[in-house]
Amino acid sequence: MTPPQFASAPDYQQKIKHVFAEVGKVVVGQHYMLNRLLIGLFTGGHILLEGVPGLAKTLTISTLSKVLHLHFQRVQFTPDLLPSDLVGTMIYNQNQSEFQVKKGPIFANLVLADEVNRSPAKVQSALLEAMQEKQVTIGETTYPLDLPFLVLATQNPVEQEGTYPLPEAQVDRFMMKVYVDYLKKTDELEVMRRMANMSYVGEVSPILTKEDIFGIRQQINQVQISETLEKYIIELVFATRKPAEYDLTEFQQYVQFGVSPRASIALHRAAKAVAFLDERDYVLPEDIKEVAADVLNHRILLNYEAEADGIRTQDMIEAILRKVPIS
Repeated sequence: MTPPQFASAPDYQQKIKHVFAEVGKVVVGQHYMLNRLLIGLFTGGHILLEGVPGLAKTLTISTLSKVLHLHFQRVQFTPDLLPSDLVGTMIYNQNQSEFQVKKGPIFANLVLADEVNRSPAKVQSALLEAMQEKQVTIGETTYPLDLPFLVLATQNPVEQEGTYPLPEAQVDRFMMKVYVDYLKKTDELEVMRRMANMSYVGEVSPILTKEDIFGIRQQINQVQISETLEKYIIELVFATRKPAEYDLTEFQQYVQFGVSPRASIALHRAAKAVAFLDERDYVLPEDIKEVAADVLNHRILLNYEAEADGIRTQDMIEAILRKVPIS
């Protein structure tokens, strides 16, 4: 198979601007969330969105899927969902007297796992195994998933009733966990006006192809990051594990576990993607700081004492970014 002919970087930048414009025809004011979704798409990292219902998490993902020439599937996670409903199963064909494979919705390029914390652990494990291994085993046969393969999951905050919080070891497979907040007044006013018009139909056009996505990944891979900034990433990661060594003794008693090595990789890739989206071929310290909270927040495990004292992972990340120097 001959490699696809990639367009030049300026062509990609123009297409990315068109993606924002097309999604903006339907989704109002969620530029930050869309930016993080594109970073995940362009770096092969799964994204977990958390926010209360009604903040256009599902709408943004489904709209983004329409501007991509990718196979899209949406799975609504519910308490009675089974692993076979997600990955597929073996069905007996009476006419041919043999079992046949019926593939599930996981066999897509872009999978929306809507309200992922509504289903029990077995279903979550089936999804997250596919995320990690990029393959699914049905019966005795293992099937590779088509690339690019990306899971965009949404979840309600853990204080909502009827949810199953994702175990930290499984949440770690998500490149970023993005908190989605309420809209500004002007944006919500625009949403209200649009949706109050019962004739409104939001239509978008396809912009990016699979070849474009692989081409953008190649461009991001060529973004330069200095050895100094690579070491800075390592220092940020180690500061979550041993805060006392970085003059952060006030957090030492609260940290149960720091972030895993996946955080270093994700922070490195995400920073390069931020630089690329800013039309630069080199990484700045600000690029790392911009994505640090989204990459680290779900990987730091605080103890019950931190919860009792009202200490959040966000507080710790902000303190780390202030204290850890770029040597």
